[in-house]
Amino acid sequence: MVQPVPINRTPKAFATLAEALRTVRSTPQVHIEEIAAPGRLAPWAVAFSAQVTAEGTFLEDDAVDDLATGRIVVLYDPEAPVEWQGEFRLVSYIRAELEDELAAEPMLGQVAWTWLTDALDGRDCNVAEVGGTTTKVISESFGTLAQRPTTVDLELRASWSPILEDPADITQHIEAWIELITTAAGLPPMPEGVSPFPGRRR
Repeated sequence: MVQPVPINRTPKAFATLAEALRTVRSTPQVHIEEIAAPGRLAPWAVAFSAQVTAEGTFLEDDAVDDLATGRIVVLYDPEAPVEWQGEFRLVSYIRAELEDELAAEPMLGQVAWTWLTDALDGRDCNVAEVGGTTTKVISESFGTLAQRPTTVDLELRASWSPILEDPADITQHIEAWIELITTAAGLPPMPEGVSPFPGRRR
């Protein structure tokens, strides 16, 4: 008797990629967590959120201040859409509260975009079809909320296609993304040789 063909079997390339991504570790200041991935962007996807905090830095007791939040989705389509120029695509969103000095920077958008390109270059990430937008969001409160201070946030949306010799090499791109969100939060990047992934050689 002919055995039925399994439906929606996970492709090996995506399984390898997802397994590598799930070795991600949080750091004392960057909390990484897998979240539900959107189901309509690609046949297969995996997603993570990140929260950057400053514990005990100019705060009382054990208070935790969110400096930046973000999410990244890794998409896989074995048919390699033309607009991707490959089988994989990363889609990122980051939001960070800005200090007054940086919020007044007239070249803020360009500066923020270089954070992304520098992070990718610094991790030797080969990419194609890189694109995105930067947005400055000013929040002012009125009426019963007038006592709240005005805040300025940066939103950085970006997507790119990783060029991978091995699907497991996707970790380089996630390392770059973690560096990006850390920079957006105003914190120094991790020292050279330190990785959020266990057992990864540099």
